[in-house]
Amino acid sequence: MEILPTGVTVIETALETMPGNPGVYRMLDAKGEALYVGKARNLKKRVVSYTQISRLPERLRRMVADTATMEILTTHTEAEALLLEANLIKRLKPRYNILLRDDKTYPWLMLTAGQDFPRLTKHRGAQEKANRYWGPFASVWAVNQTVQALQRVFLLRTCADTVFANRTRPCLLFQIKRCCAPCVGRVSQEEYAALVVQAMDFLKGKTGPMQKDLVAAMQQAAEKLEFERAASLRDRIRGLAYVQGNDVINPASLGDADVVALHQQAGQACVQVFFIRGGRNNGNRSVFPATSKEDSPQAVMAAFIAQFYDDKPPPTQILLNHVAEEQSLLEDALSLKAERRVHILVPQRGEKADVVAHAATNARQALERKLAETAGQGKLLAATAELFGLTDTPRRIETYDNSHIMGTNAYGVMVVAGPEGAMKSAYRKFGIKSVIAPGDDFAMMREVLQRRFGRALEEDPDRSGETWPDLVLIDGGAGQLSAARGVMADLGLEDIPLVAIAKGPDRDAGREWFYTEGREPFQLPPRDPVLYFMQRLRDEAHRFAITTHRAARSRKMTTSELDDVPGIGAARKKALLLHFGSARGVKGAGLKDLEAVTGINRATARAVYAFFHPGVRMDE
Repeated sequence: MEILPTGVTVIETALETMPGNPGVYRMLDAKGEALYVGKARNLKKRVVSYTQISRLPERLRRMVADTATMEILTTHTEAEALLLEANLIKRLKPRYNILLRDDKTYPWLMLTAGQDFPRLTKHRGAQEKANRYWGPFASVWAVNQTVQALQRVFLLRTCADTVFANRTRPCLLFQIKRCCAPCVGRVSQEEYAALVVQAMDFLKGKTGPMQKDLVAAMQQAAEKLEFERAASLRDRIRGLAYVQGNDVINPASLGDADVVALHQQAGQACVQVFFIRGGRNNGNRSVFPATSKEDSPQAVMAAFIAQFYDDKPPPTQILLNHVAEEQSLLEDALSLKAERRVHILVPQRGEKADVVAHAATNARQALERKLAETAGQGKLLAATAELFGLTDTPRRIETYDNSHIMGTNAYGVMVVAGPEGAMKSAYRKFGIKSVIAPGDDFAMMREVLQRRFGRALEEDPDRSGETWPDLVLIDGGAGQLSAARGVMADLGLEDIPLVAIAKGPDRDAGREWFYTEGREPFQLPPRDPVLYFMQRLRDEAHRFAITTHRAARSRKMTTSELDDVPGIGAARKKALLLHFGSARGVKGAGLKDLEAVTGINRATARAVYAFFHPGVRMDE
């Protein structure tokens, strides 16, 4: 604590010119990294409290001691300051703030715009104003369930535009009554537009009139002896009845709401979030924010709400099991963000209280499972440290693997594990860039390690961050270990422990050999817990490498040389492929042959020919 007066002096100096406006303040350490981000209605009155050391808890005393500089940003209102604070906390991740630690994007349901037959699909990332979106959903599984439900009831297409443009007969989805086959004209544009309107009403929770209309249409079709149409409407009615089922976590009376429940235990916290939209459950997710034992439920809840809605629109209602700090201010801030009124409630009785209690039970159970898993993981990490002679229990283990087919679509991957299990947000993919002989796994591993640790040295030359591994696990034998050791030596990182894991001669799981520095290769007993742990890490790296490679291969297989020809859209591409049978046939066609294709005019034919025959002169 010897440097504490320096931190106080820094704050007192900043106070001399600090205004009394609403705003956000940042405390920075000597490296310029954020220690803490806070907001205030009156910056000067709030920050002066940090100079009263005797009134601060131990955690904040350490923060003041580490403070080297301060920065402030003023806002017009305290609500604006709260929104800015949440944004900065998520972006800067200050170590003395309560951190959400939820870096996953949430999927949405999207209906495309500007098309005769709009497509229904799931979506992540930035949203375009023209398209329509519903969500968020807690997981891809949850949004897929909704897509399947909508397919059963409204028969909307879900295929990619390129597939849609090139269909000549209905696909399997039409055969199993999940699509109305607009690609081949089985439904008119007007009929399809009516289905789209019904689907949008359903997603808004307007299902009552829709069911009556479907029943009336079915009866009318039956009276006219249109039995095939009546059967189709009957299937849609059944599908609608199926997806309308309610349970305790899906009360139709809620409309649009998020249910947020917090449980704290053993210095850790779990927040369970249920997404309810249009009276239907869009799934739930467990989030484990970084907290300390001193953080009250009210403080954790307030920090979570502010950060959680930083990058997503809040619903009309947010139901909590604990009152949040400055709850009315949170309401004002979220209302400002949503440009409509947002209500934050802590229900005490009735259906809403039952929903919150259910979410609270889920939060407690999720945290108990996590604590149990963490305890078991801690024992495995301690045993791993003992086995490989590490100086301390590892907090970050990185595992590397490659995947390719004779050198094509080659990728290297890194998966990461720590005290809480797999750290999927830290996983990385490395597309192999250099020219490597087919099957040269050693060269691939060298490139991956050079890129990973070379960049790490550029970003953190002092190695003071938390992204440096305590153990590196390589999928391979002595050769892979030698290649990895050479890279680490070139980078001056010989102190990072390296271990290679290779299957036995028959590639039987349980007979792995381990290779490491200064020790003869060895095997572990078949039921050794550390062996199972190493196998899981190796298999996870192998799974990630295979899925990465397959995704790259699939992207390559679904592309065509015609995609790069200027002025060739889906319709003209379809016409060319149908006429010549393949992209190779188009490439070898003469100018006159191209001009003979239906839908291809002379200018387009010349553009296609010139693309595949650069430098060849064409007569005017």
